[in-house]
This record gives sequence, structure tokens and C-alpha cells, in this order.
Amino acid sequence: MKKFGPTSRLAVESFTILGMLCITGFTAPPAFAQTIAYVTNLNDGTISVINTATNAVVGTFPAGQTPFAAAFTPNGRFAFVLSENGNTVSVISTATRTVVGNSIPVGQTPVTLAFTPNGRFAYVTNFSDDTVSVINTRTQAVSSIAVGFNPTSVAITPTGGYAYVSNFGDGSVSVINTANNAVVDTIAIGQGRTNRLAITPNGSRVYVTNFDNGSVSVIDTANNNVVGAPIPVGTNPVGLAITPNGRFAYVTNYGAGTVSVINTATNTVVGNPIPVGSLPGSVDISPNGREAYVTNSGSNTVSVISTRTNTVISTIAVGQDPSDVAVLDDRDH
Repeated sequence: MKKFGPTSRLAVESFTILGMLCITGFTAPPAFAQTIAYVTNLNDGTISVINTATNAVVGTFPAGQTPFAAAFTPNGRFAFVLSENGNTVSVISTATRTVVGNSIPVGQTPVTLAFTPNGRFAYVTNFSDDTVSVINTRTQAVSSIAVGFNPTSVAITPTGGYAYVSNFGDGSVSVINTANNAVVDTIAIGQGRTNRLAITPNGSRVYVTNFDNGSVSVIDTANNNVVGAPIPVGTNPVGLAITPNGRFAYVTNYGAGTVSVINTATNTVVGNPIPVGSLPGSVDISPNGREAYVTNSGSNTVSVISTRTNTVISTIAVGQDPSDVAVLDDRDH
């Protein structure tokens, strides 16, 4: 079975954005309104572009060596893509679908990425050297923070004050104070290897998938304690995304080919697991909360789940070994 936490797929090659153009300060209107998702195809070095209004692929473009994951800047005008084997970050203009500037070197085997809410910094987990790279998006300067063993996921609180990092190799979560980039806490989850994590929109809880024992743990951000018992889901849970209203968490069960839905008010699973494609990994929710998009790396497809009915409403063929999906709706940017 393919290593999911270990082998990353985020290829963020960087940018000099028109002579160090500030991403956060760039306010020119986009060339066109976009309601799209980017899917990184690890094995063929491309990104598939899905029109989320029609759930059809509307374009495919090259994304460099082993693109593992992608994330849109808060203003929606750029996508950062991580290169798993290239150890770089690329910056792509969402208006032109082309790489802007040069790639930004980060640590070894970058796997996930998250922006601070103001877009000034990007935090990148480097699986193979146990660090998090911090990119200043204005200057492209990169600093490094030592965390736990095999960091595989990062999420930032809504206020931007803290970054939570799951450490796949030692089953822990590191907490970084973004004001000084110091690790201020290490939370032992105690449920085997931790994989992906997500933070509720109100910032009060962190949900973490436990790859080995088929469960999800919940952290209270007020005191960084694990609350309650682990929530049983499916075999080898990997990806996790929370709906914009904070009411539900969608979890991909890599080994079972299903998605579990957690009610965050009760921390219980709702209904039966949802069958999707083979080896589901990443999941993202549309900004309106109506659909969940799931990459199936074993079947080269993306499953679209209606969050109203919790059924698959579309299956979209993409590239080879889709590893990550990021959904953008920039009509309000």
C-alpha cells in the first residue's frame, strides 16, 4: 500500500511575482470569476481543473515534478503547489494557470501547506526532515521550525495565532505560536500514527485522523487537551475537512474506500460510510458547504458527495494518482 503520510504530493514551486509583488497586497481584479477545484496528479505531473458548477474537467496544465498538494492564497489569485520529490513550492496564477517566477526551496518531502488568514505566511510540513518551513509571501524568505517525527499536516487557527502540525511518525501534534514561530506545546494523541488534521471555523477544536486504529481524535484548543474517546471511523483514515458551518467533519478512509461523516456537536458518526473510489486520500468542502470533493488515488477519479444527502452525485476522471484537491470560489474576492 502506498505511503500516505510519508510520501507527500505538494509541489509548491515559488514565485517572484513581478519583482517581489506582495501576494496579500495584490488587489487587481481576477481575469474571470472562478468556481473551480485544483486536483494535483502526482504521477503525471499535472493539475486537473474542475468547474465545480458543472463538475466537469475544464483544463489540465503541467505542474512540475511530483505535485502532491495545492492550496489557494486567501485572496484566491494564486495557488501554491508542493513538489514531493523536488522539495520546492511553485506559485501558479489562477487567472492564467501558469507558474509565476522561480520555485521556492523548502525542506525534504514537503507534504502539506497552510496560509495565515492574512496571506502573509505559508507553513509547509516537510515529512523527511521533521521540520516546518515558513515562507514569507512578500519577500520569499524561508525559515525552519523543528517539530515532531514525520510532520504530515498543518492547519492554522482562524485568528492566525497558532499552527497545529500532526506528526505521523510519533503520533503527536505540535503547536506553533505564529508570533515567534516557537513550538509551545506537543500533544501526545496516543492512537498510533496521526495523519491529517483540521480546525473548526470557530477555532475551538482540532480534529485529527489516526491512521493505524481507524479513528479521529479531538483536541480542545483552549488547553490543548484531547477531549473524549477517539471516534471510530473506517480503515486507515487519512484526509479530513470540516464544513464551513462547522457542523460536520468528512473523513476519507484510505483502506476502506469510504468516507465517514462526523457530527461535531456529538462527535458521533452520522449514517453509514459513503462508498467512493479506490484509496481515497484528500477531501475538501465547497465554500457553500454543499459538496465534498474526494481524491481517489487508486482509481484516478474525484468523487463529489452531496452534503445534503451524503451520496456521491458525480465521479470525475482526472490524472494519474490524484493526491490532493483544493476548492476555490473567488467570486467574493
